[in-house]
Amino acid sequence: MFSRTRITAIAAVAATGLLLASCSQGSPSGGGGEGGSGETEGLTSVTVGVLKIAPSAAVQYGIDEGIFEEHGLDVTLAEAQGGAAMLPSVSTGEYDFGIGNGLSVLTAATQGIDMRMVSGYSYSLAEGEDINAVVVRAGDGIESWSDLEGKTVATNTLKTQGDLTINEAIERDGGDPSSVEYIEVPFPDALAQLEAGNADAVWIPEPFYSAAKADAETFSIVGFPNQDSIPGLPTMVSFASGATVDDNPELVQQWRDALTETLDAATADDEGLRETIVEFTGMPAETVEVIGLERLSGELEDDLIVQLSDMAVKWGFLESEPDLDTVIAP
Repeated sequence: MFSRTRITAIAAVAATGLLLASCSQGSPSGGGGEGGSGETEGLTSVTVGVLKIAPSAAVQYGIDEGIFEEHGLDVTLAEAQGGAAMLPSVSTGEYDFGIGNGLSVLTAATQGIDMRMVSGYSYSLAEGEDINAVVVRAGDGIESWSDLEGKTVATNTLKTQGDLTINEAIERDGGDPSSVEYIEVPFPDALAQLEAGNADAVWIPEPFYSAAKADAETFSIVGFPNQDSIPGLPTMVSFASGATVDDNPELVQQWRDALTETLDAATADDEGLRETIVEFTGMPAETVEVIGLERLSGELEDDLIVQLSDMAVKWGFLESEPDLDTVIAP
């Protein structure tokens, strides 16, 4: 019997992203809801922190398809509000692994928290339409990155990949990022705040980007900041504590192998993945049918992490240069 996930809601301190109402489902094999690895019916029980967003549904897909069981893992998912919110639980061993923003892991490393990236997960698209964009009101005359000088730009939270990549895109276009005022607006509220005039531009992912694109009379797309800063930017990675990596390398390799096979299988089964996204997030099927999806890969592309780290140091998002030889687990 394939194990199903048990979603455990947790209190979090990170800013709200694209979070939808959760639904719980128990694991028939009795995966450990208390967190930490253990043995369950011949399987190793692991708890994984996830965000309740479309890309995370690929892990649920792997659970449903029995891929993790084939690799000896009984996976329980725990829902968090952001990558930073997972860090304490991963650090203490409450969660064996987390899946979230790589910049949060780099930030933790510069603050003395021993956190390691153990695999890739999702990547923005290096060309064509990307999976997040900066959107403005149609007719406002904001057509390029440098046109954002002196404007108010909304992101879901500050000092993360949204304002980081926008800063870089503005500078490369000859503009002055220091003149931009960034404000925090949750993704679900962004387009309404833009239309009301409370921001001049908003940074939004799917499904909000598709909604804006479909209303060309109201909204206009400035561009895709990931592509104009680091094409193919990693949007999420999987990570673990230094203790887990050092003390349990066999578990880490099990996880890597299972996750890589899961992401490959989900990529090859677009219809099945989208069906899982509907169940996992609660988004309407008609919305999920048209949204763009990130590139999924278990390979951690070190060169992109180096570029991300360098850019974060450049713009003062990191207090110091992280030791990437340690942060990127072998």
